Amino acid sequence: MRERVYRTEALILRRSDMAEADRLLLIATPNGKVRVVAKGVRKTTSRLAGHIELFTHVSLLLAVGRNLDIMTQSQAVNPFTALRSDITRLSCAYYVADLYDTLTEEGEESRLIFQLLIETFAALDLSINPDLVLRSFELRLLQIAGYRPHLHHCAQCGTLLTEEANRFSPVVGGVLCPNDQRSDPRALPMGGPAFRLLRYLQTQPMSSIEHLHLSATVRTEVETLLHAYLRHILERDLKSVAFLHDVMRGE
Repeated sequence: MRERVYRTEALILRRSDMAEADRLLLIATPNGKVRVVAKGVRKTTSRLAGHIELFTHVSLLLAVGRNLDIMTQSQAVNPFTALRSDITRLSCAYYVADLYDTLTEEGEESRLIFQLLIETFAALDLSINPDLVLRSFELRLLQIAGYRPHLHHCAQCGTLLTEEANRFSPVVGGVLCPNDQRSDPRALPMGGPAFRLLRYLQTQPMSSIEHLHLSATVRTEVETLLHAYLRHILERDLKSVAFLHDVMRGE
């Protein structure tokens, strides 16, 4: 039997008004994403209102409801203050939440993804390379979700790739060796620095990106390749991508 009241760690990913004074929250937990109700938090007298800020790591006490569980207590674990006070970092966080929501099913347990989200928000809060944080997050989320792109062996024949490889195929699922690069006429051109960066990000911890010094050209190329791959998997572009690009261009 499920307990009537339970505690869980969570990340607040989305909020919307509900009824006269409630809010509907989309949260990520170690047991998957779930929608919960925060009752009365839009009232000026609510004690919970300040504890459900977007992109905050919290500890929640939830009561089981008939349709939606109800938040009864919230305590901040990490408020990620810098992330929520900077428009660039904030737009990155919206994108992370959007991609997570799109690639996962409600109630699908994944402690690995939850820990990845915690690590990603912590990095966005401090990193001097928020764009590379996103690339690292994309590659790791794709791997956990079962969509790991082939960057070390040819996506077509499985041959060990060398630096001669210069085509990336979203359709086939990764980089093509020179012998198979014509197997997908729509495969995207890929420069050597971008290829090396992709492989580095796929195998190294997220913290390692702070030591990288890269040109804007290489950063943009890697973003283009990964977003083409995500577009093929999702069959659409995420709305948050356009918002992110608008913010980046406005800097």
